[in-house]
Amino acid sequence: MTTVTDLYPTRATAEVTVPRQDPVVWGAPGAPGPVSPEDLRAYERDGFLAVDELLTDEEVAVYRHELDRLVADPAVRADERAVLEPRSKEIRSVFEVHRISEVFARLVRDERVVGRARQILGSDVYVHQSRINVKPGFGAGGFYWHSDFETWHAEDGLPNMRTVSVSIALTENHDTNGGLMIMPGSHRTFLGCAGATPEDNYKKSLQMQDAGTPSDAALTGLAGAYGIRLFTGRAGSATWFDCNCMHGSGDNITPFPRSNVFIVFNSVENTAVEPFAAPVRRPEFIGARDFTPVGSAAG
Repeated sequence: MTTVTDLYPTRATAEVTVPRQDPVVWGAPGAPGPVSPEDLRAYERDGFLAVDELLTDEEVAVYRHELDRLVADPAVRADERAVLEPRSKEIRSVFEVHRISEVFARLVRDERVVGRARQILGSDVYVHQSRINVKPGFGAGGFYWHSDFETWHAEDGLPNMRTVSVSIALTENHDTNGGLMIMPGSHRTFLGCAGATPEDNYKKSLQMQDAGTPSDAALTGLAGAYGIRLFTGRAGSATWFDCNCMHGSGDNITPFPRSNVFIVFNSVENTAVEPFAAPVRRPEFIGARDFTPVGSAAG
């Protein structure tokens, strides 16, 4: 059995900070792709890249219709891949949408989407996770501050920071309806969280994060050092962000829904091993174990 060095210790008795040990942009300078050299430099510096018009209005309508169809389907609601709001019992997220919907599978294969992932990560990529997030108005819950990589490293076994996410808006993102917030530059510091991972932690964490959340003191320090950027934009806009960005979103208490499709691309050279800080792997619909590259016959 191959031993993989743990570069990013977490879930111990105390919080720890570790400087990033990995590149941010893995692709060779000047490599062809849809991201300009200037935008790649900004991504490397800030940890994110906002694209104002990734999808047309006509494309947004297709994906929004598919989101609405999935959310209204009783079979989807009954599936373990659907996560419900704790209070309202409305659907909060549906995972593995690129496998249960050919519409979203085509979006994953769209070169405007996967091409940026290949360019940033410098290799072929596979989908580590996909989901639709539904934030209807009047009380949909937020996602507390966290680094995705901390969870994917601890509970899914991703060894290195060679993973990028894209959040594509299917409704308008106002500054009031629970939009994505990122601390620019926070991707350069890994925050290892305190506390052991409970068994089957995912069943609770997908509704409300507990294990793997930073302390108030750590968040205060990071926000003081890096500030907070709130992302707004039209439906069809997208935000790409590094796996180690400290990010979160607030509750949506407005009448205006905020829904998005969220796709996580991981390098085929960074495939998952056993979890670094959890008793068992999470289910494959949350952390994939099929490493087939997007664009191949099976991907």
